[in-house]
This record gives sequence, structure tokens and C-alpha cells, in this order.
Amino acid sequence: MIRWSATILLLLLIACNGLSGKTYNSGLSGAENKKAYKVIGIKDGDTFVLLIGGKQQVVRLAHIDCPEKKQPFGNRAKQFAAGLCFGKEVTLIQQHQYDRNKRLIAEVILEDGRNLNKELVKNGLAWHFKRYSHSREYAALETAARLQKKGLWADEKPVAPWNWRHRKKPFGK
Repeated sequence: MIRWSATILLLLLIACNGLSGKTYNSGLSGAENKKAYKVIGIKDGDTFVLLIGGKQQVVRLAHIDCPEKKQPFGNRAKQFAAGLCFGKEVTLIQQHQYDRNKRLIAEVILEDGRNLNKELVKNGLAWHFKRYSHSREYAALETAARLQKKGLWADEKPVAPWNWRHRKKPFGK
């Protein structure tokens, strides 16, 4: 009886992981889109342009936040992502959610089956965006990259992109 209760509790915890009521959902339990879309633009490490139904759609990668373009490792994140998917067909795991900029929030699955969002975190080119994602898997990937000092984690004091965006700027800039 105790084993069944523990198993059911564990399954409930796993099923509820990441459901915070915020913009991003945990992902994999949601609507997986089997259609492939061509990546026609890379804005930065975590923002892409896909061709969906003949129209351009900006996609923001779920669960993660990459360094900004002018931030250390920003261009590396963009180049890494572009190398894996620019001009290629990808599929999406998404919940039909959009952010305030009308960007579709999604996980991007590459032609070889790898998850681009996870690859960026695994290689130290993105933070797990804990404000919008409570995924234990993304948290574990970030922790492993930190311990291995991969990518941005090689810096002594890396600045999170959400802090970089809101830093005080000198007058006139």
C-alpha cells in the first residue's frame, strides 16, 4: 500500500512539475507539433523566425534565457543556435502560448531529435529561466554546465541576461 501511495505521489509531482501559472509551461506534456517548419532567421540565441503557414512567426525558446547580443557569450549563443538550425526544418513542442511581444513560446526540436533549448543550457550558453520555468531537467542541465565551467560559466561572475537588460545605463547612451 505504501509503495502504491509513493508511486502515485511521485507521478503527480512529475505531472505537475513546472505548472506555475506564468507564461511558460513545462512543455513535454503539452501539444507536440509534428509539422516541420523552416528556420529563416536567428535574432539571438533564444529568439528565431520560422516560416509557418507561409507567414513569418517569431519563436522565443521556452525555459531558457540566453545572453543578450552585446553581453559576453551573446554572439556565441546566437552562432551556436544558427549552426544547429538555420535554414533547416525543426518541429516544436509548445502550448500555443505567446509572450507580450507576440512571440510563440516553444521548445525547438532539431532534425536529429535533439532539443535546441536543452543543448544551449547544456553547453553553457543559456540560463534556465527559473522565473518562468520550474523544470527540474533544465535546472539539472544548468547545474551540470556550471560545475563543468562550460561556456559562460567559465566567467568568474557571469551576469544573468535579466539583470543585464535592467542594469543602469550611463546618461546619453
